[in-house]
Amino acid sequence: ILAMWFNTTTSPFLLTGFPGMEKAHHLISIPLLVTYISILLGNGILLFLIRDDHNLHEPMYYFLAMLAATDLGVTLTTMPTVLGVLWLNHREIGHRACFSQAYFIHTLSIVESGVLLAMAYDRFIAIRNPLRYTSILTDTQVIKIGVGVLARAGLSIMPIIIRLHWLPYCRSHILSHAFCLHQDVIKLACADITFNRLYPVVVVFAMVLLDFLIIFFSYILILKTVMGIASRDERAKALNTCVSHICCILVFYITVVGLTFIHRFGKHVPHVVHITMSYIYFLFPPFMNPVIYSIKTKQIQIGIFRLFSLPCCKAR
Repeated sequence: ILAMWFNTTTSPFLLTGFPGMEKAHHLISIPLLVTYISILLGNGILLFLIRDDHNLHEPMYYFLAMLAATDLGVTLTTMPTVLGVLWLNHREIGHRACFSQAYFIHTLSIVESGVLLAMAYDRFIAIRNPLRYTSILTDTQVIKIGVGVLARAGLSIMPIIIRLHWLPYCRSHILSHAFCLHQDVIKLACADITFNRLYPVVVVFAMVLLDFLIIFFSYILILKTVMGIASRDERAKALNTCVSHICCILVFYITVVGLTFIHRFGKHVPHVVHITMSYIYFLFPPFMNPVIYSIKTKQIQIGIFRLFSLPCCKAR
């Protein structure tokens, strides 16, 4: 019995790249690597600008820094094993490393949803109660919100990840992705996994869906306030401060919905489509968020021009 238990718990998991396309792994890795580097540079530049430029020391940009840090975290957690599989065919991953990766991936996904909610709250206060904006969203309050978002995500994911350590694994040990996901690992367990199947559904509905609904209703109130502004220019200016955030919300939640639909209703869809959708989910929002804010936010544009000493900055 001890020998059987030992075998079921210590055999490493095997990560999977693109099944049936192993010969093309090096070629597939090129766009992934370019995206990876772009994410690191884009979000890294945002963080540097917000830290270095005193004009960006405002709640709106502090929340943007949280979003950039979250996107960096998701990418740094996911991509090393992906590139290890595609470049070196390094498929083995120990249980602790796998469970840790799954914990950070799922935690940071919920953190991203929470940060988007915090950014909606920031825009709500800025437009609905502009005179009290600085007194409500003080630096201390921003820190409390950030800690709350992180604690909520970390504590909510912990129960299912802790339980993974106690489950026996006696099946093939082959995971369907080049990174560890809870829903992927749990399929290999030889035990009652009812809790690990139901609990994540509760978390998603109680947090991610609830976050989206609150964001949606906050923007209804924001729109109602903006429509009450007499000046057309002032209305346009108020709405323009929300455009970047709305774009980031759409990018994040559309990929969430797309991935959910593929997993729930795409049973007859080729497995490579499921894998590709997973990469889009983890890479598209972190790639797009810096692009969106660089294009739509004038202060970020000016900061980038200054950072690289471009002539456009001097012209302004």
